[in-house]
Amino acid sequence: MRLTRRILEERLAKRQPGVNRDPFPHKRGALPPDIPLDLVPRHVALVMDGNGRWAKERGLSRIEGHKVGEASLFDVVEGAVQLGGITHISAYAFSTENWKRSPEEVRFLMGFNRDTIRRRIGEMDELGVRIRWAGRRPRLWKSVIDELEWAEERTKDNKLLTLTMCVNYGGRWEIADAMADMGRDIKAGRLDPSKINEKTVTRYLYEPDMPDVDLFIRSSGEHRTSNFLMWESAYAEFVFDNTLWPDFDRTNLWRACESFAGRDRRYGGALTNEEQFAVAETEPEYEYNESEYADPDEV
Repeated sequence: MRLTRRILEERLAKRQPGVNRDPFPHKRGALPPDIPLDLVPRHVALVMDGNGRWAKERGLSRIEGHKVGEASLFDVVEGAVQLGGITHISAYAFSTENWKRSPEEVRFLMGFNRDTIRRRIGEMDELGVRIRWAGRRPRLWKSVIDELEWAEERTKDNKLLTLTMCVNYGGRWEIADAMADMGRDIKAGRLDPSKINEKTVTRYLYEPDMPDVDLFIRSSGEHRTSNFLMWESAYAEFVFDNTLWPDFDRTNLWRACESFAGRDRRYGGALTNEEQFAVAETEPEYEYNESEYADPDEV
């Protein structure tokens, strides 16, 4: 859904009658850039890194850094709504590798993710944000699963933006779980292995209806994907922002979107974005003919 500024303001005017201001005022009065909607990334992935370093610089515990980082995520969500055009945000809240951290930090993160949903579900639902969960069940606290599933059910009809909380998520595990499910269906005769293609694999992922990632953002200056949305990020554009996550806000998102808008995405081809759109509008879909690409020495 492409939300226009007018629709957003009308919706929030009903929620806050008589208030004549920006629907989500930034603390420094910043306004979103004027990016054409067709150049705004549809799906933004967030690796929210730097909570521990932010806390260490201030003589605080890592746990305090996580607490402050909560506000950053939801400021980014509001900034995405404010900008318009972004339909999906996926947030790396707890990875399958995070179990290697200290028992104290793991216990905190389990309860923190659960309680964050409880604290924020009302405002997200009121805004029209749909909450989804992507991740593995093994080892995850039942109370966390219950909260995530309740949030999914409560917000399932919301259309404004989908926020996927990736909790106990790992990109390799997602692909491994997909392969295991495919294997079971092959064994049961429900899937013909000769018919498997990319679309088949996508149907077995945690969120098969999730669009591919357009813009992958990592805070804190680290240049790694850290096993996040590996399949979905095949053709993503990457922005590595030096800002530590607790200091990250919507203006960082907007700058990343401006960078994205200036890039030429070719998806492995030789045509520019404009040329691809022109071809798509005038030519039928091309059917692949293997003989046209055969090695001439083997023909």
